[in-house]
Amino acid sequence: MIFSENILICMALPLLLTVFLVRDNARRLVINFIIGMVACLLGAYVSGFIDVASGYGTEDTAIFISPVVEETMKFLPLLFYFLMFEPEDDRLFTAAVGIGAGFASYENVCSMITSGTESLSLLLIRGLAVGVMHIVSVSVLSLGLMIARHYKVSGLSSMLGALSVGMLFHGVYNLLASERGIPSAIGFCLPLITAILMLLAYRRLQT
Repeated sequence: MIFSENILICMALPLLLTVFLVRDNARRLVINFIIGMVACLLGAYVSGFIDVASGYGTEDTAIFISPVVEETMKFLPLLFYFLMFEPEDDRLFTAAVGIGAGFASYENVCSMITSGTESLSLLLIRGLAVGVMHIVSVSVLSLGLMIARHYKVSGLSSMLGALSVGMLFHGVYNLLASERGIPSAIGFCLPLITAILMLLAYRRLQT
């Protein structure tokens, strides 16, 4: 069993126990948090395989491959929930937030263990930038699904469009964050700014 799987087990088991202790939205949030962590591990497997098979290298894989793989991994369980259970907008948004938070938390923990925890500022940046970025990207996917349902647009095109936006947002963040100086500063601010705009769009959609 590889190291990443050990981390997943340690994080997921306490959460699985809480599923039997909470109800309704809290239970759904916990379940989707676990799903997000599993999606992160599977995404790492796929990205790692493509990295080795293509010979892109770590940085190129992070910029060109990981956004496509990771957003797809986050979108698939959300799409399954949307198509099979036809949840209300609030439940769909809660599922998206749970998946994004689980994905981001698991990725941050693995990164912290791999890279070390000496710099508190870097940890805060990673939590507020990478963490928020994953939550925002999958929440944008849920907003795309809501728009498709509310405005009766083509289902397939709206789903692919939402997924493309999530991939593009993720890729732009990774590209900016890979460069030192002003580009990385812009990249670190991008998720928080987008989160504010997304909340405004979500509230407008609810009215």
